[in-house]
Amino acid sequence: MIASRQVPDIVTFHILLDGLCKRGKLEEALKLFQAMWNSELELSIVCYNILIDGLCKAGHIEVGKELFHKLSVNGLKPDVYTYAIMVNGFCNEGLADEAYQLFRSMGDNDCLPNSCCYNVMIQGFLRNSYTLKATQLLTEMLSSENLAAGNVENLKIGGKIVETLFYLQL
Repeated sequence: MIASRQVPDIVTFHILLDGLCKRGKLEEALKLFQAMWNSELELSIVCYNILIDGLCKAGHIEVGKELFHKLSVNGLKPDVYTYAIMVNGFCNEGLADEAYQLFRSMGDNDCLPNSCCYNVMIQGFLRNSYTLKATQLLTEMLSSENLAAGNVENLKIGGKIVETLFYLQL
């Protein structure tokens, strides 16, 4: 690309960063991220999400958490995907309580959880054997006015699941 005098854009860097993370080459991904930071490219939330996701999936939750907190310093706000990535990362490390605190803080940052975030948190509770908390959160999700109307059918199904879980006393 550079040899043909085409300047790589942010999308090209997103693809490179994502590929490095998915191949487990986190050191190279971090170096690329730093090079992007040092260049004139304006880093987007997508860029951060890719790297935070790669770090969390590789078990480097603390580094992902640091990067998450640096967002505001760099003039960006986490979006619902950033939160879902971090919540999932915490839950995968057995830190469901910390995940839930972060989930609850979303509204404080003008970022309301969508069905994806609820699903990630519910799944995290279940993976960490917090069945009661999972069913309570599902009940909350069913009554949430913040979710898109397109999810109504899924919410009805979710309601039946809650009824079944309570019936089975799980």
